Amino acid sequence: MAADADIPSLREQIHAGPGTEDADFECTVKGMLDREYKDWPNKAGFEGLDEIRGPVELTIKGSIPTWASGTLYRTGPGQYTIEDTPKGTFRTTHWFDGFGHSHKFNIIAELDDTKDPVRVEYSSRRQTQALIDTVRRDGRRPDVCFGQRRDPCIGLFGKIMSVWRGQPTSPDPTFDNVCVTVQPSVPGLPSKAGETSQSGHRGGIKTLWLTTDANVMKEVDQHTLEPIGTAKQQRFHPLLKGPLSCAHAQRDPDTGDFFNYNLEMGFRATYRIFRTRASTGETNILATVSEADVKPAYIHSFFLSPSFVILCVPSSHLGMGGLKAPLERNMVDAMEPFHESKLCRWFIVDRRGGRGVVATFDSPAGFFFHSINAFEEHGEKDSDVNVFCDLIAYPTLDVIRSFALDVVLQNGGTTKDFWGNEERNRNCHARLVRWRFRVPKFGSHDVHDAAIPRQMAEKMFEIKAPHAGELPTLNPIYSTKKYRYVYSLANRGRSTLLDSIVKTDLVTRKAVFWDNLKGHTPGEAIFVPRPRSRDDDENDGEDRDMDEDDGVLLSVVLDGIGKKSYLVCLDAKTMEELGRAECDFAIAFGFHGLYSLSPSASSQMRYGSSLEEFEM
Repeated sequence: MAADADIPSLREQIHAGPGTEDADFECTVKGMLDREYKDWPNKAGFEGLDEIRGPVELTIKGSIPTWASGTLYRTGPGQYTIEDTPKGTFRTTHWFDGFGHSHKFNIIAELDDTKDPVRVEYSSRRQTQALIDTVRRDGRRPDVCFGQRRDPCIGLFGKIMSVWRGQPTSPDPTFDNVCVTVQPSVPGLPSKAGETSQSGHRGGIKTLWLTTDANVMKEVDQHTLEPIGTAKQQRFHPLLKGPLSCAHAQRDPDTGDFFNYNLEMGFRATYRIFRTRASTGETNILATVSEADVKPAYIHSFFLSPSFVILCVPSSHLGMGGLKAPLERNMVDAMEPFHESKLCRWFIVDRRGGRGVVATFDSPAGFFFHSINAFEEHGEKDSDVNVFCDLIAYPTLDVIRSFALDVVLQNGGTTKDFWGNEERNRNCHARLVRWRFRVPKFGSHDVHDAAIPRQMAEKMFEIKAPHAGELPTLNPIYSTKKYRYVYSLANRGRSTLLDSIVKTDLVTRKAVFWDNLKGHTPGEAIFVPRPRSRDDDENDGEDRDMDEDDGVLLSVVLDGIGKKSYLVCLDAKTMEELGRAECDFAIAFGFHGLYSLSPSASSQMRYGSSLEEFEM
């Protein structure tokens, strides 16, 4: 759908060629210095947001392919203020600490309706009513947050007592603020979903879980989104008792096995990397990392390749052996000051042969939220294995504070002060980086020897913003495989958040942007592959693979000027809009989502692999 004639195309304002990366990066930095974000409003995605249990039918403009019928789940924060507390209005101070709100878009194919072949229904549910009630009663958050500024009225004694008591707990599933990613059918956990709540189709979602960067997970009803239970990682294995983990658990694309790590803090940090088998629910500790020079750190994601789990410990070290987190009541203030001497530590863990950590590497100090993908290249028999890990990286920790709500919402002079610092400005823009690790062949050293030699990782390339951005996704069929295209949310210097969706070609380094209107802020773009149909087989006469970029992208977009949202469907090849489902209300800016193929679509189509739901 074309942009309005009176609004300049953002695509025309930034080149997308591989030879203009440096110039476009400088243009982005200058845009933030010149405060071009002043005319790109985002407040409607943070204020006055409603729970809509629905479902309500949305208005379709353009067309959405019938083969994309299914369910898109989204989760993230949705409420930021609480009125009438003993201390006045409680205000959330960091985007990541908003109170959980989950969303559901049912994309329904009406195959007998030639006029309106696709309908979209929307519903949502708040996830933390018990926590909200506690804040309304006490005037403060009782839990350890990500970046929420602590109550200045709590003195040293109160902070010490909070460490002694530990994180508060409640049997009410609406108490824990778990709202970062959506995971389907997590093995090894008892479910409170009844048989009628579980999807009946083959390979479909059996249970639905929300995760965060802690060891607690929240189960929600996949139809109503009602919170129905919580589980800690000790349910997987008794040794998984540390408070921190990773929101972005990894799944084996063939078996469905579940991978994550658990971080126990103390005199020595202990990272336990584990696997839970989808077939049996059995959990095994694949490796334990506990060394004097390996610090506890905030880690949001990690990597999975066909043979290895790859854990990177970035420079986001938590002070006092992790004890500073409960003292400060948030992760951001608990982090030690950044320093170039705090190298990133990489641990390559065998997930096939039970050999534990088989190689360790260092890379320059830095930080990342999101891994993208990992794959391997093998040479001749018994040769070393090349493992490649792609991520969205930053040279310092500065980007973490760019998501403080005062910065995002342009409150007072906070935004100008933050982005007006040119050095910090440059540090806060994304870089897509590929690292190569040469993993020694089997038997080249004793993998149980603590003296495994540390090597330096090799940087293969770096693609700067805006040619790559945050919340990266890819065609899920290519998970753990060599791939070509990344889809992410770019910041071209126009918004305090993210201002477009960009397709990055990792071979040619060409970037193509969605030509969205000014003030239209996209959310994570989830790739839905076009399934190969029986008609494709009959027309081609052969069983060929589909193109990697043959599919559509689904993204929830906020029109910050009109204060309404819509679900947009883009052609993943051309980045042109095919259609949208419009709301007459705003939807909160969320984090991540899960797409599940509908039973009717999965019965009529097929993929090159067994893939019916995938999370980002």
